[in-house]
Amino acid sequence: MIWDTKAECCTREELERVQLARLKETVQRAYARVEHFARSFDAHGVHPDDLQTLDDIRRFPFLTKAEILEHYPFGMLAVPLSEVVRIHSSSGTTGHPLVVAYTQHDLETWTELVARIVSAAGVTREDIVQIAFSYGLFTGGFGLHYGLEKVGATIVPASGGNTERQIRLMRDFGVTGLVCTPTYALHIGEVARGMGIEPQSLKLRWGLFGSEPWSEGMRREIEASLGLFATDNYGLSEVIGPGVSGECEYRCGLHINEDHFLVEVIDPETLEVLPEGEVGELVFTTLTKEAFPVIRYRTRDISRITREPCPCGRTTARMERVRGRTDDMLIVRGVNVFPSQIESVLLEIEGAEPHYQIVVDRRGALDDLEVWVEVSERIFVDEWEKLAALEKRIRQRLETVLGISVRVKLVEPKSIERTAGKAKRVVDRRTLV
Repeated sequence: MIWDTKAECCTREELERVQLARLKETVQRAYARVEHFARSFDAHGVHPDDLQTLDDIRRFPFLTKAEILEHYPFGMLAVPLSEVVRIHSSSGTTGHPLVVAYTQHDLETWTELVARIVSAAGVTREDIVQIAFSYGLFTGGFGLHYGLEKVGATIVPASGGNTERQIRLMRDFGVTGLVCTPTYALHIGEVARGMGIEPQSLKLRWGLFGSEPWSEGMRREIEASLGLFATDNYGLSEVIGPGVSGECEYRCGLHINEDHFLVEVIDPETLEVLPEGEVGELVFTTLTKEAFPVIRYRTRDISRITREPCPCGRTTARMERVRGRTDDMLIVRGVNVFPSQIESVLLEIEGAEPHYQIVVDRRGALDDLEVWVEVSERIFVDEWEKLAALEKRIRQRLETVLGISVRVKLVEPKSIERTAGKAKRVVDRRTLV
Protein backbone atom coordinates (compact mmCIF):
# COMPACT_ATOMS: atom_id res chain seq x y z
CA MET A 1 0.00 0.00 0.00
CA ILE A 2 1.22 3.53 -0.80
CA TRP A 3 0.70 5.72 2.25
CA ASP A 4 1.13 9.15 0.61
CA THR A 5 0.62 8.93 -3.14
CA LYS A 6 1.23 12.63 -3.75
CA ALA A 7 4.66 12.56 -2.09
CA GLU A 8 5.78 9.07 -3.07
CA CYS A 9 4.62 9.06 -6.71
CA CYS A 10 5.22 12.64 -7.89
CA THR A 11 7.27 13.48 -10.97
CA ARG A 12 10.98 14.14 -10.67
CA GLU A 13 10.39 17.78 -11.63
CA GLU A 14 7.79 18.25 -8.89
CA LEU A 15 10.03 16.56 -6.34
CA GLU A 16 13.06 18.67 -7.19
CA ARG A 17 11.05 21.88 -6.87
CA VAL A 18 10.02 20.83 -3.37
CA GLN A 19 13.55 19.76 -2.51
CA LEU A 20 15.12 23.03 -3.64
CA ALA A 21 12.64 25.21 -1.74
CA ARG A 22 13.11 23.18 1.43
CA LEU A 23 16.89 23.01 0.99
CA LYS A 24 17.20 26.79 0.71
CA GLU A 25 15.13 27.26 3.85
CA THR A 26 17.11 24.65 5.81
CA VAL A 27 20.51 26.03 4.84
CA GLN A 28 19.48 29.60 5.65
CA ARG A 29 18.12 28.57 9.04
CA ALA A 30 21.16 26.43 9.89
CA TYR A 31 23.52 29.28 8.99
CA ALA A 32 21.57 31.79 11.06
CA ARG A 33 20.97 29.62 14.12
CA VAL A 34 23.79 27.05 14.44
CA GLU A 35 27.24 28.45 15.14
CA HIS A 36 29.00 25.41 13.69
CA PHE A 37 27.36 25.84 10.28
CA ALA A 38 28.05 29.58 10.21
CA ARG A 39 31.75 29.04 10.95
CA SER A 40 32.06 26.08 8.59
CA PHE A 41 30.32 27.82 5.67
CA ASP A 42 32.40 30.94 6.17
CA ALA A 43 35.63 28.93 6.33
CA HIS A 44 34.76 27.27 3.02
CA GLY A 45 33.79 30.56 1.38
CA VAL A 46 30.13 29.72 0.80
CA HIS A 47 26.93 31.44 1.84
CA PRO A 48 23.28 30.26 1.79
CA ASP A 49 22.62 32.76 -1.02
CA ASP A 50 24.98 30.71 -3.21
CA LEU A 51 22.41 27.92 -3.24
CA GLN A 52 20.43 28.37 -6.45
CA THR A 53 20.19 24.77 -7.72
CA LEU A 54 20.25 21.38 -6.04
CA ASP A 55 23.73 20.75 -7.45
CA ASP A 56 24.99 23.84 -5.62
CA ILE A 57 24.90 21.82 -2.38
CA ARG A 58 28.18 20.27 -3.56
CA ARG A 59 29.91 23.58 -2.82
CA PHE A 60 29.07 23.29 0.88
CA PRO A 61 31.21 21.45 3.45
CA PHE A 62 30.47 18.00 4.80
CA LEU A 63 29.37 17.34 8.37
CA THR A 64 30.85 14.43 10.34
CA LYS A 65 29.88 12.61 13.51
CA ALA A 66 33.08 13.85 15.19
CA GLU A 67 32.02 17.46 14.54
CA ILE A 68 28.59 16.85 16.06
CA LEU A 69 30.20 15.29 19.13
CA GLU A 70 32.38 18.38 19.57
CA HIS A 71 29.20 20.34 20.33
CA TYR A 72 27.78 17.94 22.93
CA PRO A 73 25.11 18.10 24.15
CA PHE A 74 23.03 20.89 22.55
CA GLY A 75 25.43 22.94 20.46
CA MET A 76 23.93 21.77 17.14
CA LEU A 77 20.34 22.77 17.95
CA ALA A 78 18.64 25.22 15.58
CA VAL A 79 15.81 25.96 18.01
CA PRO A 80 15.72 27.01 21.69
CA LEU A 81 15.75 24.08 24.08
CA SER A 82 12.28 25.11 25.21
CA GLU A 83 10.94 24.04 21.78
CA VAL A 84 12.47 20.56 22.05
CA VAL A 85 9.94 17.92 23.12
CA ARG A 86 12.08 14.76 22.72
CA ILE A 87 15.76 13.90 23.08
CA HIS A 88 17.38 10.71 21.79
CA SER A 89 21.01 9.71 21.54
CA SER A 90 23.29 7.08 20.10
CA SER A 91 26.70 5.97 21.30
CA GLY A 92 29.59 8.30 20.51
CA THR A 93 33.24 7.61 19.79
CA THR A 94 34.79 10.03 22.30
CA GLY A 95 32.99 9.08 25.48
CA HIS A 96 29.98 11.34 24.88
CA PRO A 97 26.77 10.06 23.29
CA LEU A 98 25.61 11.70 20.06
CA VAL A 99 22.55 13.73 21.04
CA VAL A 100 19.65 14.40 18.67
CA ALA A 101 16.51 16.39 19.39
CA TYR A 102 13.00 16.82 18.01
CA THR A 103 10.37 19.54 18.03
CA GLN A 104 6.72 18.56 18.02
CA HIS A 105 6.67 19.10 14.26
CA ASP A 106 9.75 16.88 13.90
CA LEU A 107 7.96 14.07 15.73
CA GLU A 108 4.93 14.43 13.48
CA THR A 109 7.17 14.29 10.40
CA TRP A 110 9.01 11.26 11.78
CA THR A 111 5.74 9.44 12.41
CA GLU A 112 4.54 10.12 8.85
CA LEU A 113 7.79 8.88 7.29
CA VAL A 114 7.76 5.65 9.27
CA ALA A 115 4.11 5.18 8.27
CA ARG A 116 5.27 5.32 4.65
CA ILE A 117 7.95 2.65 5.02
CA VAL A 118 5.85 0.23 7.08
CA SER A 119 2.97 0.60 4.60
CA ALA A 120 5.40 -0.13 1.76
CA ALA A 121 6.47 -3.28 3.64
CA GLY A 122 2.86 -4.45 3.80
CA VAL A 123 1.63 -3.45 7.27
CA THR A 124 -2.06 -2.65 7.63
CA ARG A 125 -4.43 -1.87 10.49
CA GLU A 126 -5.21 -5.60 10.64
CA ASP A 127 -1.70 -6.42 11.88
CA ILE A 128 -0.47 -7.08 15.41
CA VAL A 129 3.15 -5.95 15.51
CA GLN A 130 5.74 -6.86 18.13
CA ILE A 131 8.61 -4.39 18.52
CA ALA A 132 11.70 -6.15 19.87
CA PHE A 133 13.93 -3.07 19.62
CA SER A 134 14.95 -1.55 22.92
CA TYR A 135 12.91 1.45 24.00
CA GLY A 136 14.83 4.42 25.37
CA LEU A 137 17.43 6.77 23.95
CA PHE A 138 17.87 4.51 20.88
CA THR A 139 15.62 5.84 18.10
CA GLY A 140 14.54 2.46 16.72
CA GLY A 141 11.90 1.48 19.27
CA PHE A 142 10.00 4.74 19.52
CA GLY A 143 10.49 5.56 15.83
CA LEU A 144 8.83 2.37 14.59
CA HIS A 145 6.24 2.46 17.38
CA TYR A 146 4.56 5.72 16.42
CA GLY A 147 4.68 5.09 12.68
CA LEU A 148 3.06 1.69 13.11
CA GLU A 149 0.37 3.20 15.32
CA LYS A 150 -0.23 5.83 12.64
CA VAL A 151 -1.22 3.17 10.12
CA GLY A 152 -3.55 1.62 12.71
CA ALA A 153 -1.60 -1.53 13.59
CA THR A 154 -1.86 -2.99 17.09
CA ILE A 155 1.48 -2.64 18.88
CA VAL A 156 3.09 -5.06 21.31
CA PRO A 157 5.95 -2.94 22.79
CA ALA A 158 7.99 -5.91 24.00
CA SER A 159 11.33 -4.03 23.86
CA GLY A 160 14.59 -5.98 23.58
CA GLY A 161 15.78 -9.15 25.29
CA ASN A 162 14.05 -11.95 27.23
CA THR A 163 13.68 -14.01 24.09
CA GLU A 164 11.54 -16.79 25.55
CA ARG A 165 9.05 -14.18 26.71
CA GLN A 166 9.12 -12.60 23.25
CA ILE A 167 8.16 -15.93 21.73
CA ARG A 168 5.36 -16.57 24.22
CA LEU A 169 3.92 -13.14 23.44
CA MET A 170 4.01 -13.87 19.72
CA ARG A 171 2.20 -17.14 20.26
CA ASP A 172 -0.37 -15.91 22.80
CA PHE A 173 -1.21 -12.59 21.11
CA GLY A 174 -1.25 -13.92 17.54
CA VAL A 175 1.49 -11.51 16.46
CA THR A 176 1.67 -11.08 12.67
CA GLY A 177 4.60 -8.66 12.38
CA LEU A 178 8.06 -8.53 13.95
CA VAL A 179 10.40 -5.53 14.28
CA CYS A 180 13.99 -6.20 15.37
CA THR A 181 17.53 -6.63 14.04
CA PRO A 182 18.01 -9.41 11.49
CA THR A 183 20.47 -11.29 13.70
CA TYR A 184 17.98 -11.22 16.58
CA ALA A 185 15.30 -12.59 14.27
CA LEU A 186 17.50 -15.62 13.60
CA HIS A 187 18.08 -15.98 17.34
CA ILE A 188 14.32 -15.95 17.97
CA GLY A 189 13.95 -18.87 15.59
CA GLU A 190 16.68 -20.82 17.39
CA VAL A 191 15.21 -20.19 20.83
CA ALA A 192 11.67 -21.05 19.70
CA ARG A 193 12.79 -24.45 18.47
CA GLY A 194 14.65 -24.98 21.75
CA MET A 195 11.36 -24.31 23.55
CA GLY A 196 9.62 -26.93 21.44
CA ILE A 197 7.77 -24.30 19.40
CA GLU A 198 8.07 -24.51 15.65
CA PRO A 199 8.46 -20.85 14.53
CA GLN A 200 6.39 -21.46 11.42
CA SER A 201 3.44 -22.40 13.64
CA LEU A 202 3.25 -18.76 14.76
CA LYS A 203 1.08 -16.28 12.86
CA LEU A 204 4.02 -14.15 11.71
CA ARG A 205 3.55 -13.01 8.13
CA TRP A 206 6.09 -10.22 7.78
CA GLY A 207 9.22 -8.83 9.43
CA LEU A 208 10.65 -5.34 9.24
CA PHE A 209 14.36 -5.53 10.02
CA GLY A 210 17.09 -2.92 10.27
CA SER A 211 19.76 -1.31 12.45
CA GLU A 212 22.60 -3.45 11.05
CA PRO A 213 23.81 -4.53 7.60
CA TRP A 214 22.49 -7.87 6.35
CA SER A 215 22.56 -9.84 3.15
CA GLU A 216 20.14 -11.54 0.77
CA GLY A 217 21.41 -14.83 2.12
CA MET A 218 20.46 -13.85 5.65
CA ARG A 219 17.04 -12.73 4.39
CA ARG A 220 16.48 -16.22 3.01
CA GLU A 221 17.63 -17.76 6.30
CA ILE A 222 15.20 -15.59 8.31
CA GLU A 223 12.28 -16.28 5.99
CA ALA A 224 12.92 -20.02 6.09
CA SER A 225 13.28 -19.97 9.87
CA LEU A 226 10.27 -17.82 10.77
CA GLY A 227 8.00 -18.28 7.77
CA LEU A 228 7.56 -14.59 7.04
CA PHE A 229 8.20 -11.94 4.37
CA ALA A 230 11.31 -10.00 5.40
CA THR A 231 11.91 -6.38 4.39
CA ASP A 232 14.77 -4.00 5.06
CA ASN A 233 14.54 -0.43 6.31
CA TYR A 234 17.17 2.21 6.91
CA GLY A 235 17.66 5.18 9.14
CA LEU A 236 20.14 6.71 11.53
CA SER A 237 19.70 8.92 14.55
CA GLU A 238 21.62 11.84 13.10
CA VAL A 239 19.27 12.07 10.11
CA ILE A 240 15.98 11.27 11.91
CA GLY A 241 16.04 7.60 12.97
CA PRO A 242 14.08 4.90 11.11
CA GLY A 243 12.01 6.33 8.29
CA VAL A 244 14.72 7.46 5.90
CA SER A 245 14.04 4.60 3.48
CA GLY A 246 12.43 1.18 3.25
CA GLU A 247 11.63 -1.64 0.86
CA CYS A 248 8.33 -2.17 -0.93
CA GLU A 249 6.91 -5.57 -1.81
CA TYR A 250 9.23 -5.86 -4.82
CA ARG A 251 12.35 -5.52 -2.66
CA CYS A 252 14.49 -4.03 -5.42
CA GLY A 253 15.98 -1.28 -3.27
CA LEU A 254 14.90 0.89 -0.36
CA HIS A 255 12.70 3.85 -1.35
CA ILE A 256 14.15 7.08 0.08
CA ASN A 257 11.75 9.73 1.36
CA GLU A 258 13.35 12.29 -0.91
CA ASP A 259 10.96 15.11 -0.13
CA HIS A 260 12.54 15.15 3.35
CA PHE A 261 16.10 14.02 2.63
CA LEU A 262 18.53 15.02 -0.13
CA VAL A 263 20.90 12.13 -0.84
CA GLU A 264 24.32 12.07 -2.46
CA VAL A 265 26.83 9.26 -2.99
CA ILE A 266 30.50 10.20 -2.69
CA ASP A 267 33.86 8.54 -3.10
CA PRO A 268 34.99 8.29 0.56
CA GLU A 269 38.61 8.91 -0.44
CA THR A 270 38.33 11.81 -2.92
CA LEU A 271 35.02 13.13 -1.52
CA GLU A 272 33.79 13.67 -5.08
CA VAL A 273 30.11 13.05 -5.86
CA LEU A 274 29.72 9.85 -7.86
CA PRO A 275 27.39 9.27 -10.84
CA GLU A 276 24.10 7.49 -10.21
CA GLY A 277 24.56 3.75 -9.85
CA GLU A 278 28.13 3.81 -8.55
CA VAL A 279 28.96 2.44 -5.10
CA GLY A 280 30.12 4.91 -2.48
CA GLU A 281 29.35 6.56 0.84
CA LEU A 282 25.86 7.89 1.47
CA VAL A 283 25.59 11.59 2.36
CA PHE A 284 22.29 13.04 3.60
CA THR A 285 20.94 16.56 4.03
CA THR A 286 17.73 16.94 6.00
CA LEU A 287 15.15 19.18 4.34
CA THR A 288 12.45 19.56 6.99
CA LYS A 289 13.98 18.94 10.42
CA GLU A 290 13.62 21.88 12.78
CA ALA A 291 15.53 21.06 15.97
CA PHE A 292 18.53 19.23 14.54
CA PRO A 293 19.17 19.84 10.83
CA VAL A 294 22.18 18.20 9.22
CA ILE A 295 23.77 19.37 5.99
CA ARG A 296 25.83 16.97 3.88
CA TYR A 297 26.17 14.50 6.72
CA ARG A 298 28.64 11.70 6.00
CA THR A 299 26.93 8.51 7.13
CA ARG A 300 29.91 6.18 6.51
CA ASP A 301 27.37 3.72 5.06
CA ILE A 302 28.28 2.15 1.71
CA SER A 303 25.54 1.80 -0.91
CA ARG A 304 24.44 3.07 -4.31
CA ILE A 305 21.39 4.90 -5.67
CA THR A 306 19.08 4.30 -8.63
CA ARG A 307 16.18 6.35 -9.94
CA GLU A 308 14.98 3.71 -12.38
CA PRO A 309 11.19 3.14 -12.18
CA CYS A 310 9.96 0.65 -9.58
CA PRO A 311 7.05 -1.70 -10.36
CA CYS A 312 5.28 -0.50 -7.20
CA GLY A 313 4.64 2.93 -8.76
CA ARG A 314 6.76 4.99 -6.36
CA THR A 315 9.02 7.44 -8.15
CA THR A 316 11.49 8.19 -5.35
CA ALA A 317 15.13 7.15 -5.59
CA ARG A 318 16.04 3.76 -4.18
CA MET A 319 19.18 2.84 -2.31
CA GLU A 320 20.73 -0.60 -2.39
CA ARG A 321 20.90 -2.39 0.96
CA VAL A 322 23.88 -1.05 2.92
CA ARG A 323 26.94 -3.17 2.11
CA GLY A 324 28.98 -2.09 5.10
CA ARG A 325 30.53 1.00 6.60
CA THR A 326 33.71 2.82 5.76
CA ASP A 327 34.56 2.89 9.46
CA ASP A 328 33.67 -0.82 9.91
CA MET A 329 35.85 -1.68 6.96
CA LEU A 330 38.95 -3.57 7.96
CA ILE A 331 42.25 -3.06 6.19
CA VAL A 332 44.12 -6.33 6.55
CA ARG A 333 47.53 -6.54 4.91
CA GLY A 334 46.51 -3.69 2.61
CA VAL A 335 43.22 -5.30 1.54
CA ASN A 336 39.77 -3.82 2.31
CA VAL A 337 37.59 -6.38 4.09
CA PHE A 338 33.89 -5.91 4.90
CA PRO A 339 32.01 -8.20 7.31
CA SER A 340 29.23 -8.47 4.71
CA GLN A 341 31.65 -10.25 2.33
CA ILE A 342 32.32 -12.90 4.95
CA GLU A 343 28.64 -13.28 5.77
CA SER A 344 27.75 -13.84 2.11
CA VAL A 345 30.28 -16.69 1.89
CA LEU A 346 29.08 -18.42 5.06
CA LEU A 347 25.46 -18.33 3.96
CA GLU A 348 26.40 -20.25 0.81
CA ILE A 349 28.07 -23.13 2.66
CA GLU A 350 25.99 -25.98 4.06
CA GLY A 351 26.78 -26.68 7.67
CA ALA A 352 27.91 -23.11 8.48
CA GLU A 353 25.54 -21.00 10.55
CA PRO A 354 25.05 -17.24 9.86
CA HIS A 355 26.66 -16.41 13.22
CA TYR A 356 30.31 -15.47 13.06
CA GLN A 357 32.96 -13.21 14.51
CA ILE A 358 35.99 -11.70 12.82
CA VAL A 359 39.12 -11.55 14.96
CA VAL A 360 42.03 -9.45 13.68
CA ASP A 361 45.39 -9.58 15.43
CA ARG A 362 49.02 -8.86 14.68
CA ARG A 363 51.57 -11.63 14.66
CA GLY A 364 54.98 -10.02 14.51
CA ALA A 365 54.77 -7.45 11.72
CA LEU A 366 51.87 -9.11 9.89
CA ASP A 367 48.12 -8.81 10.31
CA ASP A 368 46.32 -12.05 11.10
CA LEU A 369 42.68 -12.59 10.14
CA GLU A 370 40.70 -15.35 11.81
CA VAL A 371 36.99 -16.01 11.32
CA TRP A 372 35.10 -17.86 14.03
CA VAL A 373 32.18 -19.72 12.49
CA GLU A 374 29.36 -21.51 14.25
CA VAL A 375 28.49 -24.84 12.69
CA SER A 376 25.17 -26.66 12.80
CA GLU A 377 24.50 -29.16 15.57
CA ARG A 378 24.49 -31.99 13.07
CA ILE A 379 27.93 -31.10 11.72
CA PHE A 380 29.49 -30.28 15.10
CA VAL A 381 28.94 -33.80 16.47
CA ASP A 382 30.23 -35.37 13.26
CA GLU A 383 33.63 -37.02 12.89
CA TRP A 384 36.79 -34.94 12.78
CA GLU A 385 37.44 -35.53 9.08
CA LYS A 386 34.14 -33.91 8.09
CA LEU A 387 34.77 -30.91 10.33
CA ALA A 388 38.24 -30.51 8.84
CA ALA A 389 36.77 -30.68 5.34
CA LEU A 390 34.20 -28.01 6.21
CA GLU A 391 36.87 -25.74 7.70
CA LYS A 392 38.96 -26.14 4.55
CA ARG A 393 35.98 -25.39 2.29
CA ILE A 394 35.13 -22.20 4.22
CA ARG A 395 38.76 -21.06 4.28
CA GLN A 396 39.29 -21.60 0.56
CA ARG A 397 36.08 -19.77 -0.33
CA LEU A 398 36.91 -16.83 1.95
CA GLU A 399 40.42 -16.55 0.51
CA THR A 400 38.99 -16.52 -3.02
CA VAL A 401 36.51 -13.74 -2.19
CA LEU A 402 38.80 -11.62 0.02
CA GLY A 403 42.05 -12.16 -1.82
CA ILE A 404 44.09 -12.77 1.36
CA SER A 405 44.89 -15.74 3.57
CA VAL A 406 42.40 -16.45 6.35
CA ARG A 407 42.33 -18.77 9.34
CA VAL A 408 38.99 -20.37 10.20
CA LYS A 409 37.95 -21.59 13.62
CA LEU A 410 34.83 -23.73 13.84
CA VAL A 411 32.95 -23.25 17.10
CA GLU A 412 30.00 -25.05 18.63
CA PRO A 413 26.40 -23.94 18.01
CA LYS A 414 25.17 -20.92 20.01
CA SER A 415 28.64 -20.14 21.39
CA ILE A 416 28.89 -16.69 19.76
CA GLU A 417 27.08 -14.11 21.85
CA ARG A 418 23.56 -13.17 20.76
CA THR A 419 22.04 -9.78 21.38
CA ALA A 420 18.75 -8.02 20.70
CA GLY A 421 20.80 -5.08 19.40
CA LYS A 422 23.47 -4.89 16.74
CA ALA A 423 25.64 -7.99 16.50
CA LYS A 424 29.30 -7.52 17.42
CA ARG A 425 30.97 -8.84 14.31
CA VAL A 426 34.54 -7.56 14.62
CA VAL A 427 37.18 -7.88 17.34
CA ASP A 428 40.27 -5.91 16.29
CA ARG A 429 43.12 -6.61 18.70
CA ARG A 430 45.82 -4.83 16.72
CA THR A 431 45.61 -1.65 18.80
CA LEU A 432 46.11 -3.51 22.07
CA VAL A 433 49.51 -3.30 23.74
